[in-house]
Order: sequence, then C-alpha cells, then structure tokens
Amino acid sequence: MTDISTQQKLTDERRFGLWEWAAYAGLCGIWGTTWMAIRVVVQDVPPLRAAGIRFLVGAALLLGGVALRRSIVLRDAREWRAVRVLSFTMMAVPYGLLFWAEQYIASSMAAVLYTSLPLVVALLTPLMSHHRVPRSALLAMLVATGGIAVLFESTLSVSTRSLMGGAAVLGAVAATAWSVHFAKRELHDIDPSVATGWQLLGGAAALLAVSLPLERQASHWTPQALGALLFLAAGGSAVAFALYYWLLKRTQPYQISTMSLVIPIVAIVEGAALLKEPIPPTMLAASLVVILAVGVVLRAREDEDRVQSGIV
Repeated sequence: MTDISTQQKLTDERRFGLWEWAAYAGLCGIWGTTWMAIRVVVQDVPPLRAAGIRFLVGAALLLGGVALRRSIVLRDAREWRAVRVLSFTMMAVPYGLLFWAEQYIASSMAAVLYTSLPLVVALLTPLMSHHRVPRSALLAMLVATGGIAVLFESTLSVSTRSLMGGAAVLGAVAATAWSVHFAKRELHDIDPSVATGWQLLGGAAALLAVSLPLERQASHWTPQALGALLFLAAGGSAVAFALYYWLLKRTQPYQISTMSLVIPIVAIVEGAALLKEPIPPTMLAASLVVILAVGVVLRAREDEDRVQSGIV
C-alpha cells in the first residue's frame, strides 16, 4: 500500500480533465498533419536541412515569445544537461531519420510504422521506471511486431531504399521512446516552453551541422514547400512540443504515447485525399492488428499501475 498523497498523485496523472483532452486532441491533429507536410517539404528541400530549418524557426518563435514575458535561462547544470541530451535524442536523431525516410516511403506508411511507439515505451518501462511488464503486454508486443513485419513485406519490399526508410522510422521510434522516459524524469520542474525552445535550438544546430557536408543539392523553395515548412516550424514544433511537455507532466509516458494510435488515422486520410497515396487492403489490415495490439499493451500497463498503487 502506498500513502494517500502517492495514490492521489497517481490518480491525478491518469485523470484527463478538459484542458488535458483539448491538448491531447490538438496534438493528434497537428502531428497527424505533419506527416504529410514533411512529405511535401522533402520533395524540394534536402531532408536534414529541412528538419534543421524547421527547428531553428520554431526555436526563434518560442524563445522569442517567452523572452518577452520572463527569463529563458535554465536554473542549473542538471537542467542544461537534460536539455542538451533531449536536443539530440528527442529532436535531432528521430526527426533527421523521419525526414530522410519520407523521401522513400509514403507519409501514411511512416505514420503507421510509428504506431509501434507505445510498444517500445512499454518495453523500456522496466529498465527506466522499474515496473514489471504484464504477460498480456508482452504477447501483444509480439503480435504487433508481426503486424509491422507484414507492413514491411507487403509495402516496403519493392526496393532497398524503401526498406531503409522503414527501418529509419523504427529507429526514430526507439530514440523517441527512450526520450519520453528521460523527459518525464528530468523535465518535471522546467517550464515546457523554455525546455522546448532550447531543445529545438540544439536540434537545429545538430541537424544543420550534419547537413552542411552531406547535402550539397540546392533547395527549391516552392510555395508548397515554404508553406509546409512554416506549418512544421510554428505548429508542429513551437506549439506542439510545448503542449506535449505540458501534458507529459500530467500523464504517464505510456498514456501520452497513445497519440500515435490516432495520428495515423489523420495521416492516412490526408495522404489519400490530398497526396493521392494508395491505401492497400493489406496495409489497413496490418495497421488494425498493430493498433489493437498496442491497445492491449496500454490497458495492461494501466491495470498493473492500479494494482501497484493500491487503487482499484
């Protein structure tokens, strides 16, 4: 049994109020649209350069706005260290991989592969939060892995580059899953807007530093590419990540990761409607298997937390 304050804290972190639901829905809508926006941008701008510019503009908007109201300086060495780590693991690595991958695979496919995020978050839970993963969750992970294998076989096997694109998305998933746990532990006392702004700036510096020697091709700033990049910078970065860290303070990592179940629905619909991307029956069936399996994992984690905390 835990004391009353601990029980109340766990209960509050699971309870979604009106503002939490609004933030959750807003994030699903914004990040569901970013998959298509990334696909549009990388057709005209090299991927690492595009991601770096996205984060640079987002950092300027966010830190500039915060600086008008209060200090943007972090308080101590631990906070600076946390931001530096997340600049690399939450921003530069996963988004560099995602932008690169969408040169070779459809935005809807990238979003569906990203639904494995809650599975990886749950898999890392025993290592990073010292909780046991239930057997039902482990079984669901195996089922979901089978669904992802079907996606690879049916839609990504046409070329080596498409397979590499799918693998890059899964690499982004792994980096993000680790970062979610790390951010939950290290950013709890840092203002979400300040933490996000510095991470975006650090991620931009890393991506642009890598882009300079590797991406020699010119950028073509078409109206479509420019509009998509501005949306990614303002909405997908400055607004969305500040909301994300605000919500992460009030939820458990496995709860907030369930957004990846809703985001593919937005991405698939937009990809089919606006980019004329096909939706094969095999893709729909495999996606359903992955989503159902992830749902089992999340339910199992919630039940276990209730038992451990003495809340029934």
